[in-house]
Amino acid sequence: MILSPVSSPTSRSQALRELTAQFRNAGIDTASLDARFLLMEAAHLTATDLYAWPDALIEPSDLVRLSEMAQRRLNREPVARILGQWEFWGLPFKLSAATLVPRPETELIIEAAIAAHNRIMTTRATWPFRFVDIGTGTGCIAIAVASELPQAEGIAIDLSPDAARMAQYNALQNNVNERLSVINGSWITMLGNSTVDLILSNPPYIETLDIAGLATDVKDHDPHLALDGGADGLDPYRAIFADARRVLRPGGSVIVEFGQGQAPMVSAIAQKEGLLVAPPIFDLSGIERVIVATFV
Repeated sequence: MILSPVSSPTSRSQALRELTAQFRNAGIDTASLDARFLLMEAAHLTATDLYAWPDALIEPSDLVRLSEMAQRRLNREPVARILGQWEFWGLPFKLSAATLVPRPETELIIEAAIAAHNRIMTTRATWPFRFVDIGTGTGCIAIAVASELPQAEGIAIDLSPDAARMAQYNALQNNVNERLSVINGSWITMLGNSTVDLILSNPPYIETLDIAGLATDVKDHDPHLALDGGADGLDPYRAIFADARRVLRPGGSVIVEFGQGQAPMVSAIAQKEGLLVAPPIFDLSGIERVIVATFV
């Protein structure tokens, strides 16, 4: 057990130094950041508390909690899962074992969705703008879009009942539940004859045989249902684009995220189904991450 609570009194700065060193020695790339997040959570601190009063002592009970949380991180449990929540698009999202941790690159979908909404609404405003988020997980995509587009109505769908329940909770916490329906099931079945302006998704895209070789943080803690994209990682895209034209209103778009190197294949699937595909959108690491395919 690290940072023993029976040792001499420990200050905030001392705990931060010791914890960072232990994480770094264990080969954790984000050692300093992880240590700061865990210390703030365990000792109920804000960033201002931590840096304005670094010599303040940590309560023994908080030190015990910090020690337990730190051990979980040393066992390669992601910080977000230890905390039980994570931020996305400036909004808080509670996590569960059935949901992925929202990632910053997925915010590209939100940016593209807002741009598509603005484009579509310049041509008509005679019916409510509607979107569907497939494989919603925490609900982060659907909730972020709903928060940015206060006149829009959304549907968030997930195969996992536990994920759907978590998305419903997060929609309520972020005050968009009245405009966002959360459904458990297959998107094709659940959507029925409804039509939408946008189809949004960050689907599973890892090849089945590659999952065993993923980092421990991922393969041991992320839900495999949200990772496994089939033999070539592209099965979800085939399913999404196969029905896209039936579901989309004219001028509507499909906006999807994918893995590194998958842009050409995902674009080809969309084009085969008769959609016009824009050039891929790059993330901050210079990786092709999102495409927008439009029904024209």
